[in-house]
This record gives sequence, structure tokens and C-alpha cells, in this order.
Amino acid sequence: MTNTAVLPASQAGLYREPGIHAHYLEYRLAGDKTNDDIKQALAQALIPVSDCYIAIALGAEAWDRLQPQWRPADLASFATVSGKHTMPATQGDVFFWVHGEDRGEVMATILHVQQQLQNVAEVTLDISGFKNQASRDLTGFVDGTANPKEEKRIAAAQIPAGQPGAGGCYVLSQKWQHNLASFQQLTVRQQEAVIGRTKEDDVELEGEAMPADSHVSRTDVKVDGVAMKIYRRSTPYYQSTDDKGLYFLCFASELRRIQIQLERMAGATEDGISDHLMQFSTPLTGSYWFMPAEADLLQLLKSC
Repeated sequence: MTNTAVLPASQAGLYREPGIHAHYLEYRLAGDKTNDDIKQALAQALIPVSDCYIAIALGAEAWDRLQPQWRPADLASFATVSGKHTMPATQGDVFFWVHGEDRGEVMATILHVQQQLQNVAEVTLDISGFKNQASRDLTGFVDGTANPKEEKRIAAAQIPAGQPGAGGCYVLSQKWQHNLASFQQLTVRQQEAVIGRTKEDDVELEGEAMPADSHVSRTDVKVDGVAMKIYRRSTPYYQSTDDKGLYFLCFASELRRIQIQLERMAGATEDGISDHLMQFSTPLTGSYWFMPAEADLLQLLKSC
């Protein structure tokens, strides 16, 4: 078990739920700006201006550019995952995650971040997310039921003490666009078979009732006896009638925990089984990030 007594503190808000209102910004850094210009902009962007949480993570290339002295062992850019389905790579440089319980406070922070970064980076994704009181996705199913709790979520989400980047997290962000019209044509029982849980009372299917291609079956996996647990902080989004779904956001102590789940969903593993849910929801983006612990983030930005 992770020794939490010596594990560096994560950035604030990692475990602060529910985070009813959230906003996500992905950026591409300008090539003609100095590292000091970029670090100064990032530091200014992180200055609190409202009562909500703001976290920052960097892609592999941006991390190497701004902190060339060291890197987490698993850090890599997202690569397209191809099997029966495809998960595209749209790797960015900088990721901001802002969340809280008041939409106005969240938007005040987002406007502040955008103002600070406007001269050093280009926005590649700008999307709001939300949660309802039951934490249900737009499909009507509860999202994040299997999230680990208490100390187990620390072991799942944060790099263990003694490793490069200890206390930090590997992060995956993906925008999943739902085809709700198609999904809603299914009976409730058929929908439950796609997800692997009951819709009304959120109970996992068992035995022969659990299809091998359900979402639960493809993402609940062990490797060499170790459960590939991750910590999810996803939210539904609704940008327009034709663009709505789930912004998937998760944190992991090692990158393989995420990668194996993606490969199993896409049907890129030896068994050739893919996630039935991917017939009704399509990933449009994909990026890996490293969210450094608070002390490592301060070290990164100290030269500005």
C-alpha cells in the first residue's frame, strides 16, 4: 500500500467531489515564445480569482520543454488506438481542469486563464461539463460507480513515493460524443447489457447476465493479478443538439492502467472483443498528460 505519510501532496481539488460544474481547456503552446514567457503565463493563470479548484497538466513534449531535468517514467504522448474501433490522438501541450459547485465561479476562473494564456498558446479544446445529483451520464446510467474510495483512490491515482513524479498523476482526457438517438432505441434491458449495470438501481450484472462485450467487462481488468484501477472525474457535456456526450477524465498511478482499458475497449487485444458502448459513443479527442504534485509544479514555475 502507498505510504501516504511521505507521498507529496497532489494539486488541490483532485479528490474534491462532486464538482457539479467543470470546465476543460486544452492548449497548444506557441513555438516562438520563450520558456520563461510560458512559465510566467502559467503561473499567472494559476492565481486564484474565485472559489473553485484549478489544476494544470502537461503533455510529454511540453513537459520536456519546460522541465528538462527529469520526467515521470511512463510519460508519453497519446497514440491512436486501433482495433475494431479507433480512438484518435489529438495530443495537446497544456491542460486546465477547473471545477467547483458554482458555475459563475468556474467561469470567472476560465476567463482569467484564457486571458493569461492568450499570447503564449492556442486553444484546441474549450468545453463545459456538469453533474446532476445522481451523477448520471446523458445515457441515464450512473457514471463512475466503480471509482475507488479513500486510500484506495490514492493508490489508483497518484504515482507512488520514491518514483519520479511521486504524488503526481498520469491523466487521460477524451471527448466522447454520444449517439443518444440510437442508444435510446434500445430497450432498457438491451441498454443494461451494453453498459453492464442496471439502469434504475445501478447494480452490476452477474454471471451469464453480464455480456463479455459490456462496458464493465472491457474496463474491469486485472494484469498479473493486479486490478487496473483508475480514478475517474468525468462529466457529461452538451455543446449543441448534435454535439453532446461525456468528457472522460481519469487519473492513474501508472500509464498502463489506462492504456490496457483503452485497448480492450477498442478491440485491440488478443481476444478481439470490443466494447459494445463504442457503437453508440465515439471518441473525438485523446491526450495523455502529467499532472505534477504541488511541490513539483512550484519547482517547474519557480524560474519565472
